Formats: sequence, structure tokens, C-alpha cells
Amino acid sequence: MAYTYTHSTLRLNTPQTPSVSLSNTNSHQSSTRFSFKPLRFKGLSTKSSKRFICEAVKSSMAVEVEVFEKEALAVSLAKYVADLSNKFTQQRGAFTVCLSGGSLINYLQKLLEPPYVDSIEWGKWHVFWVDERVVPKDHEDSNYKLAFDGFLSKVPIPPGNVYAINDALSAEGAADDYETCVKHLVNSNVITSSSTSGFPKFDLMLLGMGPDGHVASLFPGHPLVHENKKWVTSITDSPKPPPERITFTFPVINASAYIALVVTGTGKADAVHSALRGSETADNKLPAALVSPEGELKWFLDQGAASKL
Repeated sequence: MAYTYTHSTLRLNTPQTPSVSLSNTNSHQSSTRFSFKPLRFKGLSTKSSKRFICEAVKSSMAVEVEVFEKEALAVSLAKYVADLSNKFTQQRGAFTVCLSGGSLINYLQKLLEPPYVDSIEWGKWHVFWVDERVVPKDHEDSNYKLAFDGFLSKVPIPPGNVYAINDALSAEGAADDYETCVKHLVNSNVITSSSTSGFPKFDLMLLGMGPDGHVASLFPGHPLVHENKKWVTSITDSPKPPPERITFTFPVINASAYIALVVTGTGKADAVHSALRGSETADNKLPAALVSPEGELKWFLDQGAASKL
């Protein structure tokens, strides 16, 4: 399925359905239904010439897929994160956020600008890593360094609320230590616990996706994709260097209240198509297709990543 932007109109063309033109004058004009397993798209709407939205239902989980032009993705992501920050800090006095590496940090830099930087209660943020490379914190491969240099060093989050791994330990030791840290924060009510699964329930997980469809450090075909007891585990044979990493497991990822999957670039279009169209059997699904939070899932895509939907 190909999407083509023409001025203020989005035209959607598929070989299975008639061409549908959606204008900006009525953001909910179309009631066209699309049956894409495992997602059932219940509508499309354009709210500006910069994006369109596919609202979807996946079992009992709320899923939203947005496709953006250029810088509109960063603006929308900043508003999304700021709104959730306000929601959780007002409700319970804390906001637990899990970061990943890659280009995500670049998009988060919009939060460093008005109106967000001065309105967010940074002192109530608690920051974690969905996965981390077991390297020194000043190493160029460190997700901590990437986040610190590009984002965390520029906002007043208390240093004690930033939970980096102990890089002096082995991969297995660092994973066990990180899990112990998370369990302590659950016991002290900084992190809530899922009433359904008992796993830690982070307020927001910000995930990226690799061209192979991996999320966190959970890679296609790797046994760790099926780990269902540990909260944090280690990997010493990562298909993508560096080989030694720690990662949250899927039970923890999927216990989240909110997950944002931020994916950009045409190099990831095949994996996006596979994850959202869901043509594989359960055993062959890409890790990205296994992201299924208890709460809400939102995909933030640019035009390149969405080009094969």
C-alpha cells in the first residue's frame, strides 16, 4: 500500500480497496475499514498536511499509528511525552520513563525547547534504559552517553533519578544488578506494579526498531525473545555490536502503561510492514510485532518507514 501526499490532501491507494481521498476540513470524514491482521484499522484521518493517523484495535490494546513529514514527528513526540509527564506527575508525583538508543534522543531534543522545557516537572522524572550496551559510560557505544550528551545533561532531572547500569560488572552481573534496582523501586512505589502480571509497570517506554525488526536488545530468532520470568537479562552474542548488553524482557516491556515506537527511514520499511501487517505465524513474528502493552501503543513513523504499508 502506498501513501502519497499532494498539498493538503492525502491519497491512499491499495490494490484491494478503492482510492480514498481525505481532506483536512474534516479529520474524521472517512469511515473506511481496513482488515490488516493483527491490526484492524478502523479509520484514517488527516489533521494537517504534515501527518495522517491510522487508529487501530489489536485485541484489547489501543494502537495508534501516525505518519509524519519531516520535523512534525519530533513536535508530536515532544507533546506526547510532555502530556504523559504532566498526567503521571499530577496523579502520583512521579514519571517513570525508559529510553532506548539510536536516533530517538535526537527527536527528544524538542523537549528542550519552549513550551515544554519550562513546563515539565523534571524533578519528578525517573529515567531508565530499555537496554544498554555493557561498555563504560563514556564509551561511544553507550546509550547512557548518547542520552546524557544529547538530552539529560540539559534538563534538571536529579542525578539520583537517572538509573544507569553498573558498567564495572559483567553483562550477567549488570543485568542482575539492574533488576535488583528496579525491584527496590517497585517496593518503594517509585515504579508501579502490574496488577495483571506482577511485572514492573513503567509509565512510558520509548522504543526504537532496527531494520531487522528488533526492539530493545531482543533480536529476531534469539532465545531471549521468549524469556518470560526475568525482568532484566543479559546477552553476550548480540547480532549487532557490541555483543554484550542488558535488556528488559518482553513481560516488562508489555507491562507498560504507554509505549511509543519511533521508527524512521526507508531502510526499516520492510520491518514496519511485517510488524503491522502481521503476515507471519506466531513463532515467526518480528520482535517489534510482539510489542503489546497493557496500556496504549503508538507508532511514530516518518514517510520512509511507512512507505510499504
